[in-house]
Amino acid sequence: MESLRPIYNPFNSYFTERMSSNASEEFIKLIKIASCLPRTDVLKKENNYWKGVCRSLIFRFPDDLEILLIPKNKNIKNSEGTIQIRSASRIGQSDLGVNKKRVGNLLYELEKLS
Repeated sequence: MESLRPIYNPFNSYFTERMSSNASEEFIKLIKIASCLPRTDVLKKENNYWKGVCRSLIFRFPDDLEILLIPKNKNIKNSEGTIQIRSASRIGQSDLGVNKKRVGNLLYELEKLS
C-alpha cells in the first residue's frame, strides 16, 4: 500500500500525515496508543499498516481508523519516513469533529511518549 485512501467528506472524516526521521518508532508507538483506545477493535495489523474500528460511546457508531507507515527511501540520503493517519465515519454526513479530535489525541499521546 502506497497511501491511505483520500477522504471524501471533510465533515465526517480527517486525514493527516507527518514526516519523521524516526517514523518506524513513531508508527509502533501510535499502534500501541490506538490499540488501547476505548471501544476500539483491531481489524488488521501488518508491518506498515494498522486498521481498527472505533465505536461511539452511546450509539456505537463505527469509525474506521487507519495508520500507515511509508518508510524512508534508503536510496535518498537524509530522507524521512511518513506516517499517514485517517479516521472516517462509516455513517452520517457529520461527525461533529470526533475524527479530527481522535487523531489529535493520538498525536498528543505520541508527543508525551517522545
